[in-house]
Amino acid sequence: MSNPADSFNIGRTSAEMRWIWIDKFVEFHSGESAVAVKNVTLAEEHLHDHFPGFPVMPETLMIEAMAQTSGILVGEAKNFQEKVILAKVKKCVFFDYVKPGDTLKLAAKIESIAPEAASISGKITCGEKLIAEIDLMFSHIDRNLAGKEFPEENFVFTDTFKSLLQGLSSDDGSSDALESGQD
Repeated sequence: MSNPADSFNIGRTSAEMRWIWIDKFVEFHSGESAVAVKNVTLAEEHLHDHFPGFPVMPETLMIEAMAQTSGILVGEAKNFQEKVILAKVKKCVFFDYVKPGDTLKLAAKIESIAPEAASISGKITCGEKLIAEIDLMFSHIDRNLAGKEFPEENFVFTDTFKSLLQGLSSDDGSSDALESGQD
């Protein structure tokens, strides 16, 4: 009997993440911090079931939005040379819910970064209201999974994710690699 995991080819293009939970970056300071926004709309399928008659954005998707914001910040700090994955949710506290029509601001700050990993602190706000505090750990998998082989291509930071950085000017603290769109 074969293992279903054996048939999953991590390097294939269809494995690319299809759900982006941030709309754009509004601030980006390479190697330091980033701020992204997410507009929550009733057009999002998951809101019709979570919960019928009282749609709210699932907290797990807010964690994923912070992971995407933070992961791009960590990846860009090393010019997207490393494959960065979420390793641990160190802290996650929610103070309020988010409903369609809300605009979230996701602020991430690098607390520490090393060749093997990075630590991020983050806050999600809606206007002046604090929605969540989320602290995450990321692993650079090329450095940490000895003996495991991964495709040469960076399957984590696809062009779709990198496109979120387009339009930032040097006034935003973005790097030359962001400006030119180079890997």
